[in-house]
Amino acid sequence: MAGPLQGLRIVEMAGIGPGPFCCMMLADHGAEVIRIDRPGGARPGRAGDPRRDVLLRSRRHIALDLKSPEGIAVARDLAASADGLVEGLRPGVMERLGLGPDTLLGDNPRLVYGRMTGWGQKGPYARVAGHDINYIALSGALHAFGPAGGKPTPPINLVGDFGGGGMMLAFGMASALLHAQRTGEGQVIDCAMTDGSALLMSMAWSFLGQGMWRDERGVNLLDGGAHFYDSYETADGKYVAIGAIEPQFYDLLGRRLGLDADPDFEAQFDPGSWDRLRGKLAALFKTRTRDQWCELLEHRDACFAPILSMAEAPAHPHNIARGTFIEVDGTVQPAPAPRYSRTETATPEMLDPETDASGILRDIGYDEGRIAALKAAGSIG
Repeated sequence: MAGPLQGLRIVEMAGIGPGPFCCMMLADHGAEVIRIDRPGGARPGRAGDPRRDVLLRSRRHIALDLKSPEGIAVARDLAASADGLVEGLRPGVMERLGLGPDTLLGDNPRLVYGRMTGWGQKGPYARVAGHDINYIALSGALHAFGPAGGKPTPPINLVGDFGGGGMMLAFGMASALLHAQRTGEGQVIDCAMTDGSALLMSMAWSFLGQGMWRDERGVNLLDGGAHFYDSYETADGKYVAIGAIEPQFYDLLGRRLGLDADPDFEAQFDPGSWDRLRGKLAALFKTRTRDQWCELLEHRDACFAPILSMAEAPAHPHNIARGTFIEVDGTVQPAPAPRYSRTETATPEMLDPETDASGILRDIGYDEGRIAALKAAGSIG
């Protein structure tokens, strides 16, 4: 692998969603990630072909029977050879397996032990089941998404699982790994999606504290309340996005739309005018197709973009120019991000359905006889 994290080894306990996303990011940026799967290749809570699972790219993997003492011993040896470990199980499960942080940091004091959960390791909700929608509900984030007067609408699972979960843990792992390199001290990271999704709302909390945000949906500057920060349907049933907040960009938008002579359009920051002006813009945008609006508004400071589907986005010229999307083994997917001026990241590799158990164990010092015995006992796949 290549990238700024080259030389680091991370052990990943198989899970779904934010844990794999965190480890995908670490692998994208050069870390060697070894994923401990369940025997038989089963992936908890997932269906489909693992060779097309983008979240599992660029891993080596080994199947271990963690119900056997031998499988637990192998997991401990892997963690002892690693710089970090990521797990996303309920609080207490790793301890019951004999793989809790006290045990693994006792084996390897430099280990960074990342724990990914929805509610966190402690608190009244800590041991109950939940999903992204529940975590962002409790943090106050979900309340902000949706139309005015309507019900809260989940933003897929981007805010809890990925922004407030996996990406937050990836940042925590990188930070703690730097600390371990400087001091020789590992530590435990308690990454909760409730905490992370709350943190992602920092700007809204700032606006609220300054009296610039109403604690309601769809009535604010950035939540679809303002006519100049919204999406609009076009004549062909497609959509465009407008984000002309700054007055100079708003003025340019007005000129391009032919509204610069309309005195009503000048009331940009009057919330009492927003619904009326939204109606004007909605009617106007339905008079041309999305491509026609692109011809008029693209590549200008009107804060405009076409709203592309997942099928369309990889083919847009800007995304092609930047290499925002790549195709690996027939699977189209986002490329690693961000980019670096000195360290180039490698092209991701999709998960090989065959485990690399023997190679992984050789790397940590197991001889052929011990590997054969573990296979014969069914402790490794």
